[in-house]
Amino acid sequence: MPLTYPLAEQTLDNGLRVVVSSDRAVPIVAVNLWYDVGSRHEPPGLTGFAHLFEHLMFQGSRNVESGQHFSLLENAGASLNASTFFDRTNYFESLPSGGLDLALWLEADRMGYLLDAVNQENLDNQRDVVKEEKRQSYDNRPYGDSYERLVRLAFPDGHPYAHMTIGSMEDLNAASLEDVQAFFRRHYGPNNAVLTIVGDVSEEDAFDAAKRYFGQLPAIPQPPAAPDGTVGPIEGVFRDDVVEDVPSDLITMMFRLPVDGSQELDAAALALDVLAGGQSGRLNRRLVRDEQIAQSVSGGALPLIGGVSFGTLTGIASDGIDLQKVEDALVEEVEKLAEGGITADELLTVQAQAERDWLEQLATCAGRADEISHHALLFGDANRINTRIDQIRAVTTEQVQAAAQQWIRAAGRAQVTYRRPETAGQETAGDQASAEAPETAGVPASAGEAGEQE
Repeated sequence: MPLTYPLAEQTLDNGLRVVVSSDRAVPIVAVNLWYDVGSRHEPPGLTGFAHLFEHLMFQGSRNVESGQHFSLLENAGASLNASTFFDRTNYFESLPSGGLDLALWLEADRMGYLLDAVNQENLDNQRDVVKEEKRQSYDNRPYGDSYERLVRLAFPDGHPYAHMTIGSMEDLNAASLEDVQAFFRRHYGPNNAVLTIVGDVSEEDAFDAAKRYFGQLPAIPQPPAAPDGTVGPIEGVFRDDVVEDVPSDLITMMFRLPVDGSQELDAAALALDVLAGGQSGRLNRRLVRDEQIAQSVSGGALPLIGGVSFGTLTGIASDGIDLQKVEDALVEEVEKLAEGGITADELLTVQAQAERDWLEQLATCAGRADEISHHALLFGDANRINTRIDQIRAVTTEQVQAAAQQWIRAAGRAQVTYRRPETAGQETAGDQASAEAPETAGVPASAGEAGEQE
């Protein structure tokens, strides 16, 4: 069922790709800007820089004082934010259509003239903000460092996905003003970005406004390509067992998956949905409803374009249940999926869930703008928003089983467990073991070893 959202594209002389989707249903316009820079573009010693700029971008530019970006847009009725991910950084706002010029002017001013306002004082200030975010979201939140631990286990040292977007606090502490300014000059230019405008504006007026505010900005030298992260499935079992004061015992397994944009990845993602997708998933039926050994289960694929993706399965043990029972059940269901495949009904169910989620995402101007930028930047094809459902519908039960057999394997996983001290028994060395885990990542756990993002 191909969708028919209207799309028009132009590339400005400076290389900025502009995509417009006119929608006169409501007097709202969404502005969405994706930069082709994320944590996978960060070289050793500069981790966390893309996320740092997510903060610095709101601290003023040549013609905008610190704090004004938020205040000006909010006074115009806008909602706005930004996010950093492994593959990209995006900045976005939705507001009444009369505010389009304001939104574009603000985005253009910080794209072209941010460094006029980046000085040692606001660098130090935002560096402290990031450190506090690290403490609140990663260090002092239950299970907050689980993905940090998992990616270290799942990817070789130095792999572009082996560190989280928050980066290393040591790298941020060591960063000089010159380092930060050089990173901005390397990545934040019109020819390394996609601007999407969706909503109550004509294509002609939207393109004219984009040219008016962004057209005079100079292109930057071609940014260096991110390192190739192509790697196959995990071979072996890699564990990190943590003992600390958490609400409940928890286990998360991570699997490397095929690269985004491939039918293999779609098949692997649907396989994980069969296991953990909602109330009808196999894990929820068995672990939560039937055996009642888990409070909840969750999981799914995280598509990435740098040569490999990853997926996870998580189970939170019910009170009084040994976490090992949850692990054993997860392993058994993963093996059953690879050995027996899925039924036609199961495939139809998860495909329908994926279709519903996709249509919900595209239903708002903001959601549609984000997906247009996503597919235009990472795949060079904004029209994928109209064909994505057909790609998912084309996956067969045989492809799902083949993907599970190759990628989602109990014998090929990274795993982190969190146990409370009172349930860990003699595993009081868990804190020491977890501290050493990053140093020994890549070494499969022996048979006798003791057994989320921006």
